[in-house]
Amino acid sequence: MSILLACDFDAAEWALWRPALQAAMPGERFVTSAETPDDIDVAIVANPPAGALAGLPRLRLIQSLWAGVERLLADTSVPGSVPIARMVDPAMSAAMAETAVWATLALHRGFFRYARLQHEARWAPHPQRRADEVTVAVLGLGQMGGAVARRVADQGYRVLGWSARPAALAGVETSAGEAALAPLLACADIVLNLLPLTARTQGFFDADRLAGMKRGAGLVNLGRGAHVVEADLLAALDQGQVVHAVLDVFGSEPLPREHPFWRHPRVSVLPHVAAQTDPRTAAAVAAANVQALREGRTLAHRVDRARGY
Repeated sequence: MSILLACDFDAAEWALWRPALQAAMPGERFVTSAETPDDIDVAIVANPPAGALAGLPRLRLIQSLWAGVERLLADTSVPGSVPIARMVDPAMSAAMAETAVWATLALHRGFFRYARLQHEARWAPHPQRRADEVTVAVLGLGQMGGAVARRVADQGYRVLGWSARPAALAGVETSAGEAALAPLLACADIVLNLLPLTARTQGFFDADRLAGMKRGAGLVNLGRGAHVVEADLLAALDQGQVVHAVLDVFGSEPLPREHPFWRHPRVSVLPHVAAQTDPRTAAAVAAANVQALREGRTLAHRVDRARGY
């Protein structure tokens, strides 16, 4: 049997991914087109075009190289009976936690403000709070969100973790459900978003949700661009409701050159690099799931289609 590589990669990306996948699965045969569909039982994917996984009668596993699977779930041609596994890579979670700690420190200590003052040649120190005087909310306590919450808590911050379903994390005050969300946002100095993108979280940070945040709080979006209603966030920034936004993901990527986020003094733009997938470690994760399939063992990180992640 063969493994179909259905990946939206350019030549430079293929030069990294193909050797990594082949090294991790030396006994497997890889193809990049479904010319012999009866020979394909596994598809390893990264943003495949719609319809790329249709007409594969022996397909038994769709392994994503990305953490997000919303595009796969939106493709009605993807067979509903075939399990989808998302990428959960400890190296990626560690990288996301590093970005979250950097953003939290920069917001807490006012480093973005000092960067603006530097351009004005202004020397204006402001009072410094201790970490334990700053409350950080982490929304989404999955693999990445949990890693972020733990790492931020390790820096001495009071961390409030929120998720749709109850979760427990050492050193983190956790809550779940809609009733717990409003009071959490109202007291958080910094909000870190790592929610999955589902129908319920689309446009999560709209005018009402932003107005419910503590005035002057910072927002860090490390989830998906569609979590944020961009016009509403711009209004909240201009009104001082949100003091600064660190944005790694956007509704349109690359972010258009004319977008106001580029020039807004209270926005820091990252080009979707908070936690880049490392082909070496991700290939090993994919290989372990392929091996589990071959041996009839339980697949890791299987997507719950009803929940959307």
